[in-house]
Amino acid sequence: MTLPFSALTHLECARCGRRHDADRVQNLCACGSPLLARYDLDRVRDSLSPADLAGRPQSLWRYHELLPVRDPAHVVTLGEGMTPLVPLPRYGASIGVPGLVMKDEGLIPTGSFKARGAAVGVARALELGARGIAMPTNGNAGAAWAAYAARAGLEALIAMPADAPSITRAECAAAGAGLYLVNGLIGDAGRLVAEKIAAEPGVWMDAATLKEPYRIEGKKTMGLEIAEQLGWRAPDVIVYPTGGGVGLIGIHKALLELRALGWLQGPMPRLVSVQASGCAPIVRAFEKGERTSEPWEDARTVAFGITVPKALGDFLVLDAVYETGGRAVAVDDEELLADRDRCAAADGALLCPEGAATLSAVRVLREQGWLSGDEEVVVLNTGAAAKYPESFRVDPPVLELTDRIP
Repeated sequence: MTLPFSALTHLECARCGRRHDADRVQNLCACGSPLLARYDLDRVRDSLSPADLAGRPQSLWRYHELLPVRDPAHVVTLGEGMTPLVPLPRYGASIGVPGLVMKDEGLIPTGSFKARGAAVGVARALELGARGIAMPTNGNAGAAWAAYAARAGLEALIAMPADAPSITRAECAAAGAGLYLVNGLIGDAGRLVAEKIAAEPGVWMDAATLKEPYRIEGKKTMGLEIAEQLGWRAPDVIVYPTGGGVGLIGIHKALLELRALGWLQGPMPRLVSVQASGCAPIVRAFEKGERTSEPWEDARTVAFGITVPKALGDFLVLDAVYETGGRAVAVDDEELLADRDRCAAADGALLCPEGAATLSAVRVLREQGWLSGDEEVVVLNTGAAAKYPESFRVDPPVLELTDRIP
């Protein structure tokens, strides 16, 4: 039997397990929990092998059987995926982890890993007949979804906190999105977007984090790529900056699917969730051994992309950490900015603030002895540092024409 372009079968509630139809627009389960895409993995295993992927294009769509878009005519792409694994030997050695490697998502279209979720989410919205997408964002997701909506010919409505990085505003506006700034946090933007969606039924598909089931499918391709790039095995540890947590949830989902297919050799990696100390609800819940988090009051960090006081999928993040024997770690803004600069000076790799938080986390975990120093550790740099010019403090001397360089 010929394997279809997508092996998608249905959607399943992440909490209560209820089955949902995948071929109409769906948001949350009746119990209020996110929905996860499920696939006929037996059929994929019987008809496909890792070797079959070798000649495919170097993009996330190489894994199309494990993605939810049924018709290749509905694929929306700007060339996203297959970002490099870059060793960080000097910085890694300086903190006692010489096997440190960075997956650099700053090289993806729109400059952040959000392009993965946007590519798959917008393509599926197009396939299901949506007229437009609407979402709150801390910046990068809005920029990505606006660009991919434009690519697909869909309308986009984006609301973001007024403190979001200015470049992301420009990206949304340039892509023709309806853009609104909110004097508040992402949750406040989400409330206003939800009101707009409710007021205009049938116009906007709710694309807020985990309120539709397909963003996570794009994000999981980071996990698929890591496994393939390492020869269909996992590293010892994967360290991920966590706001809404979709990337970490997606990586965990990808690894479980690869294990079910028999493609992933060796043990599962330990997953580490990293937050900033100015907004660390997942870390607080982990330290208490809880399965869900409580909202974080007065959230603030220079790593703006992870300023999420309460994540809808917090229980999925915590499950992934607990199940893999991982950790949840909070780091200070001053630490992450200093480690960002040290890494750039040592290895020429300049990370965004959220990505830099993973460097600090690795250093702290090594100092605490949780890492022995012999592990292969993959950190995720989730965006281009150039999107955060306000996070740099640079004050070089200015020379007059009559001066000499000292």
